Amino acid sequence: MNYVSAENLTKSYGIKTLFKNISFHINEGDKIAIVAKNGTGKSTLLKIILGKEIADSGEVVINKDVQVVLFDQEIEFDSQLSVEEFMMTLDSKPIQALKNYHQSLHSTDQKFIEKALAEMEIHKAWDLETEMKQILSQLKITNLEAKMGTLSGGQIKRVALAKLLTETRAEHRHVLLIMDEPTNHLDVEMVEWLENYLSKAMITLLLVTHDRYFLDSVCDTVWEMEDQNLYVHNGSYATYLENKMIREDNLNATIDKANNLYRKELEWMRRQPKARTTKSKSRIDAFYDTEKVAKTNTKKQSLELDFEMKRLGKKILELKNINKSYGDLVLLKDFSYSFQRGEKVGIVGKNGAGKSTLLNIIQGLEPKNSGEIETGETIKFGYFSQKGLQYNEEERVIDFIKNISENFPLANGRTISASQFLRIFLFDDQTQYSPISKLSGGEKRRLHLMYVLYQNPNFLIFDEPTNDLDLPTLTVLENFLQNFAGCLIIVSHDRYFMDRIVDHVLAFEGDGKIKDFVGIFSEYRASSEVRGTSSEPKKETTQTNSNDFKQNQTPSNSTKKKLSFKEQRELETIEKEMPELEKKRAEILEKLNNEADYEKIAALSADLEKISEQLEEHEMRWLELQEMMS
Repeated sequence: MNYVSAENLTKSYGIKTLFKNISFHINEGDKIAIVAKNGTGKSTLLKIILGKEIADSGEVVINKDVQVVLFDQEIEFDSQLSVEEFMMTLDSKPIQALKNYHQSLHSTDQKFIEKALAEMEIHKAWDLETEMKQILSQLKITNLEAKMGTLSGGQIKRVALAKLLTETRAEHRHVLLIMDEPTNHLDVEMVEWLENYLSKAMITLLLVTHDRYFLDSVCDTVWEMEDQNLYVHNGSYATYLENKMIREDNLNATIDKANNLYRKELEWMRRQPKARTTKSKSRIDAFYDTEKVAKTNTKKQSLELDFEMKRLGKKILELKNINKSYGDLVLLKDFSYSFQRGEKVGIVGKNGAGKSTLLNIIQGLEPKNSGEIETGETIKFGYFSQKGLQYNEEERVIDFIKNISENFPLANGRTISASQFLRIFLFDDQTQYSPISKLSGGEKRRLHLMYVLYQNPNFLIFDEPTNDLDLPTLTVLENFLQNFAGCLIIVSHDRYFMDRIVDHVLAFEGDGKIKDFVGIFSEYRASSEVRGTSSEPKKETTQTNSNDFKQNQTPSNSTKKKLSFKEQRELETIEKEMPELEKKRAEILEKLNNEADYEKIAALSADLEKISEQLEEHEMRWLELQEMMS
């Protein structure tokens, strides 16, 4: 069944054309991810589909039986409503039937009671309340009486997400679910739950996300918006990268041919023939078309820059027995750590565990209860916070950066200009000379990032840098950080980003406990899942085998005896092999991002598909065995 059809859509703002004559179709069961640089029209396209904005030309047709539902980054709510009341504000017939049924329980009007019961049957709403509470529980929202105004930003996002998922379950019509960066401000556990839910749900989905693991697990099609066009890639993120490379190679070949023809035709044009016949006029028109192709710039800025960074001394940063609590809430308990030269550390943990507090304490922005901090004399912090920057909205982008310095220093006394540095981070000339007020939300985040990096710090501290950044910018940032010779601390829920950058994890595990894990983030997640992470004390090991797992069993897990000997052995094998498969998958994705040879990309893509299938089979069997034990 066709849900949405669009033909020849064009949209411009002033002289800037976002997209031109694009066409697409969305069919039932499609799970589509949109990949594009910020400011190229992702949000505008979503608004046109939702009917909130009108295209300059072209047409969008939505099937009359399809309801379009949006999960936006901006969530509107009445702060005085309880969580349960907020959930019941859903505008759907099954929800209304459920509300009438609750009222009928306190009514003596027999006709009203009969009508309410009939509506529950008609709209199949009997299990809806249970499903709603199950979704809220899975998203760690248990106090349904809490007022919305008392919840944290992350809790509000989870409640809104539960409401949306309930709506898609409640509506028995066909639903197109549109989600704009759904993983922002969710911790890893919640992201993985949502990823698992959406990948298995029978829904039609149009998704904007920067989380590449999430994208690969949930979506089977990638829409790429670039150069005013829309390109459709059927397959994974790796398939999109492969197709994009092939397209760019073909374009470069076309440009080479046009350059050869352009040189020949340029000689003819310079002779300026006096007789302007129809034939020569046609040749002149063809010359300008050739010139346009020949002068197409496809070169990407390289990040292989040799930075002239302030030298790191012998002492970097040392934390000794740091304690921090708010009343009974313990965030840090006797935490000690000594940072080494060039170390790249990832900090992970649930929202509210104290990650941002530690970053603030390190920089002296927040007091500690006790302990000592020794910072090297040569250390210059660069802090990218979640709060954003303060700036004059009417100031031009280039001037905002030049206020720091006209040039960025490289090794051997070389420099690059502020404009060149902006281009590296995907700000074209037109955008550089535009006022900051004209930037999209994602572009402002990118400017904030530029502001931090351009000050040339030697110790970077990033608090959720990937939120609202597009995938092209993330790739640029990852390449930048891989070449960064200073120290780096990253707090992020983006698993792919963490795997590419950090090789050491500090994990907040509750009650002030911080686990020091040497390895990439996926390895930490795999080992913590095998051990069953909780606030209980754990062995300080970086790897866990099946024997360790059996030794760490608690009485509550004694239900495993219900499995046969063969099933028990199968479960142990799966739990041992899943982390290894995850690691192999991460390694293949890493190679794909850095590979340019087409044959190698094709081979790696085949390996990735095979590993992903094995991993999915293991996950499904693991769930079956877990259900047998429950």
